Amino acid sequence: MASRVRVAIIGLGFGAEFIPIYQNHPDAEMYAVCQRNPKTLEEIGNAFKVKQRYANYDDVLKDPNVDAVHINTPIPDHAPMSLAALKAGKHVACTVPMATTVEECQAIVNEARKAKKNYMMMETVVFSREFIYVKKMFDSGAMGRLQFMRGSHQQEMAGWPGYWEGLPPMYYATHCVGPLLAMSDRLAESVQCLGSGRIAENLQKKYGSPFAVESAHIRLRNSPVGCEVTRSLFETARQYRESFDIYCDKVSFEWSQIEHEQAVLHRGETPERVTVPDFANLLPEGIRRYTTKGVYDSDENVHLSFKQGSGHGGSHPHLAHEFLRSIVENRKPWVDEQKSANWTSTGICAHASAMKNGEKIVVPAFD
Repeated sequence: MASRVRVAIIGLGFGAEFIPIYQNHPDAEMYAVCQRNPKTLEEIGNAFKVKQRYANYDDVLKDPNVDAVHINTPIPDHAPMSLAALKAGKHVACTVPMATTVEECQAIVNEARKAKKNYMMMETVVFSREFIYVKKMFDSGAMGRLQFMRGSHQQEMAGWPGYWEGLPPMYYATHCVGPLLAMSDRLAESVQCLGSGRIAENLQKKYGSPFAVESAHIRLRNSPVGCEVTRSLFETARQYRESFDIYCDKVSFEWSQIEHEQAVLHRGETPERVTVPDFANLLPEGIRRYTTKGVYDSDENVHLSFKQGSGHGGSHPHLAHEFLRSIVENRKPWVDEQKSANWTSTGICAHASAMKNGEKIVVPAFD
């Protein structure tokens, strides 16, 4: 590998958000972009002055100059593209979720270990300013003993690309599962989930899932603590929300109810509204500005990740930084193949439980 990690970004919708981050990171060379649509490929390549451009993913994997791929493609493509890259000897960063079946998760885990390459699921919430803030406080001992956690991700997906239509809510659960398991530093052991409400019949056809909302209770491995997650994607009135609440015996944290409002700390029975700070100072200077600003500057051309969710809590440069540093330091990323698989499979197993009227399902640990 060269002195800097040569990165190829696959998929240039949301993926374009990461181009200037890699271009300005001291450990990276923003080497190539890949997009099936030739017009988009040319426009993005020209806009960011990326010379190496591919319309075919197989050609990316054949290029010996590519050290790592960052996959930002539709959900059904995540597992096969990750597997192909690992087999080709590339490090892999992949947007969520890792896969849509437990078997695919296991295959990626196996291949990452066989290839001895890094796999990192790019879960945004565990690199958000809110998570960093609470995690630092929790790890310091200031919050006391962990008692319970709750996660919620509610989003209206009407009008998004067709593969989203009727997607079971828990198939895309890592934004609310991830921060709970990461905060507790535990894996999910089992899950029980109930489906609630109904979506339109035309939405039910693609995946065979009828539920508007799925809510699950998760038992953690080697822990007395349990947690609850709630997901909705269609026909449920709620402002966009990716959130977590952490309840401890001394201090508890509750996410704001409405976007841009302050979060709340409960010290005993006394509430205190708090402004969560940004943590750009943890990053190399060249990419600090991307915790609060996307690559699309105008009001007319702002990416959905900044319209909904305020740019994923400033997580984008933190994600890229952890992925790159794990490669440079020859270590596994914090969200490695095991965590990625367990977090993703928690949602997959939760939906299976909902389809079986709340039956308890064991979640693989992927040891």
